[in-house]
Amino acid sequence: MTTRRKFIKQTIIGTTGVATLSCSAFTMASSTPSYTSNRPPLTDRTFISQAVENTIKTVKRVIKNPELSWLFENCFPNTLDTTVDFEVINNKPDTFVITGDIDAMWLRDSTAQVWPYLPLVNHDEALKNLFKGLINRQTKCILLDPYANAFYKDLTRETKWKDDRPTPIPGVHERKWEIDSLCYAIRLSYGYYKETGDASVLDADWDKAMRLAVKTLRTEQRKNGETPYYFERVRRNKNIITPFSGKGRPIKPVGLICSAFRPSDDGTMYPFLIPSNLFAVESLAQLSEIYNDVFGDKAFSEACQSFSDEVLSAVNKYAISEHLNYGKVYAYEVDGFGNQAFIDDPNIPSLIAMKYLMSEQYYDLEAYKNTRTYLLSDDNPYYFKGKAGEGQGGPHAGLDTIWPMGIILRAMTSDSDSEIVWCVKQLMNTHDGKGFMHETFHKDDASKFSRSWFAWVNTLFGELILKLYNEKPELLKSI
Repeated sequence: MTTRRKFIKQTIIGTTGVATLSCSAFTMASSTPSYTSNRPPLTDRTFISQAVENTIKTVKRVIKNPELSWLFENCFPNTLDTTVDFEVINNKPDTFVITGDIDAMWLRDSTAQVWPYLPLVNHDEALKNLFKGLINRQTKCILLDPYANAFYKDLTRETKWKDDRPTPIPGVHERKWEIDSLCYAIRLSYGYYKETGDASVLDADWDKAMRLAVKTLRTEQRKNGETPYYFERVRRNKNIITPFSGKGRPIKPVGLICSAFRPSDDGTMYPFLIPSNLFAVESLAQLSEIYNDVFGDKAFSEACQSFSDEVLSAVNKYAISEHLNYGKVYAYEVDGFGNQAFIDDPNIPSLIAMKYLMSEQYYDLEAYKNTRTYLLSDDNPYYFKGKAGEGQGGPHAGLDTIWPMGIILRAMTSDSDSEIVWCVKQLMNTHDGKGFMHETFHKDDASKFSRSWFAWVNTLFGELILKLYNEKPELLKSI
């Protein structure tokens, strides 16, 4: 038996040819902005949580700046308002969460999109079922193809990327192998279990999926020099490159895990992607805890912990180097032969986002601080400054484009009140009056932006404001 909650793709095609939310409400009365909500009408929202609605009202009472209050109200619930398809299938919740203007679900994005709502699940049964449903859906996806990063709601649907090699099986949107896809699924399950104490969703199918995830991560250490994975895109994109017949550049097996793609979905230069390997370190430790405490499987628990320790040891040996000007820092990518790339990707996981994403026990704090300083300097080739703003960019959207997500993560990981305020003001100054965050904007002109409907970055902005409300309410009031 299947019961469904309606799922409405609320988009129109704007003059720029990109999808935009159908509700537009940045109006001008003389020279004074009128900040009318950009949220869809109540009847058109794809999911409603009373706990989230109560949180919006509570936080808005503290925010004194009307534009910032408006941005928070628009952005924080954007995932629930526009991207959720919730069902009950065979008496189990099932939640499909699209990324926004692409009608597919990324394991990474879907977890990150709902993550800010996790502290509210014990106050809202509907929201709790949404999380259980997403865990169930991600379990199905991993069992379908553990190497895939994005999936369709209809698991019989054929991909638009039919000429990719190998052609993705039905239900798979793209098959770009990214370590963090599996790590985010683990993060969601572990986070839900720790928040609620509810282990019912960690069922036999989940167990199969997690064992498959660990097996896949083990395989991609490529200790025998081989992998069953390859990826070639015939409709060539300059950033979607996996050289050597789709296998990627050579690596020396040193205990690290290969990732063919970055979280931006761009191909890696060197296959050992360090932020994602560190993410795997924590994810494997989380699995170890679950298999010990919930399943009582000591052997698999110890295997997961040993795997985690092995990867961390390799990261510390091969990814931390002495920089000419900044002391010891993390490389973004390495190959085990000694080659390293000292950049970052403003998507998550990133080097800067390590402090946001994981416990300090899994990374070197001194190296992290030095790396953060380097990445926010003119010595970083992808740190851009212009008339509209400044911040980190990356190859994905081209030179001179800045990611609001990077600015948000800079604020999230900052110990400086002045830096946090500066970041928030940058975000307020670069949304181009739309009331939502974007994937990127041009450093000299914020009206030149990509992705009007990118739910993850909207919800992440809401998470930042919620963090300030909980930890620095006086600072939030002062903006």
